[in-house]
Amino acid sequence: MSGAGGNEAEAQRQTPEEIEADIEVQREQLAGTIDALSAKLDVKSQARAKMADVRERATTDSGAPKPEFVVAGVVVVVVVVAFVWWKRR
Repeated sequence: MSGAGGNEAEAQRQTPEEIEADIEVQREQLAGTIDALSAKLDVKSQARAKMADVRERATTDSGAPKPEFVVAGVVVVVVVVAFVWWKRR
């Protein structure tokens, strides 16, 4: 099992330029991780993206609602109206 002692021996064999290059690589990886975490925590941005995705899937290229969604909406309205009418009878 290699511990911190192994890293120290390796660091002593590296030139300052290699150490700086390693630090830069780690810095870039850390920046990428922070960016990914920030994106996950940005709820408003995620909600906007989800709404855009739903809107894109529910409309045709011209921007009109897809027929299957119109039919589903009409069916829901008819069922609700029928239920209310039945309860009031």
